[in-house]
Amino acid sequence: MATPQQKLVFTEAEYLAFERQADERHEYIDGQIRAMAGESMEHARITANLARELGNELKGKPCEPLFKDMKVRSGPAQTAKARWPPKGFFSYPDVVIVCGPVCHDEFRDVVVNPKVIIEVLSKSTEAFDRGEKFKRYRKHNGTLTDYVLIAQDKPYIEHFTRQPDDNWLLKQVEGLEANLFIASLACRLSLAELYDRVPFPQDEEANEEPGENAPDESEEN
Repeated sequence: MATPQQKLVFTEAEYLAFERQADERHEYIDGQIRAMAGESMEHARITANLARELGNELKGKPCEPLFKDMKVRSGPAQTAKARWPPKGFFSYPDVVIVCGPVCHDEFRDVVVNPKVIIEVLSKSTEAFDRGEKFKRYRKHNGTLTDYVLIAQDKPYIEHFTRQPDDNWLLKQVEGLEANLFIASLACRLSLAELYDRVPFPQDEEANEEPGENAPDESEEN
């Protein structure tokens, strides 16, 4: 099959065939295949902490967390009579929580019924995570009740919850002493645990030796 460098527009079926044999992860948006950026050490640590804490919180409950290799489809399935160029979105959330996975096809590597999606923000993806990605999740994933954005550089979380009128309510959670409570899962997560081993810029500055960056006053003027 053609690679993303050789062809401009792909169907969902062509994307999935390509992605299932690719060494790296790619997202699909309206016929385009886009390579995903790598992650920082801080991103990896937060994701690992999420895996540990969510695993403990949801053990024995009907909902389960799935991590970065699980895709989510947002949008109606394409048909032979679908418009061209095709419209559709396949993404790799950092965490997707489902209550009984409903899969796109027999390969069982794409879910269509996310309940909670969690993204760890980075400079290269933050605008998309806040904007177009969240717009598509809201529009096409009626099962979604919570959307959570986690900052890397400070203990700060934005938690969006779907309201009965289909609007979304934002709650900001800040500080290592705080907790993120996801009522739809009866799940409480400590920010101190989610940010375990994650250094913040102000901490690194505070740990610098006094005068480390000061000019050498021993030199004559």
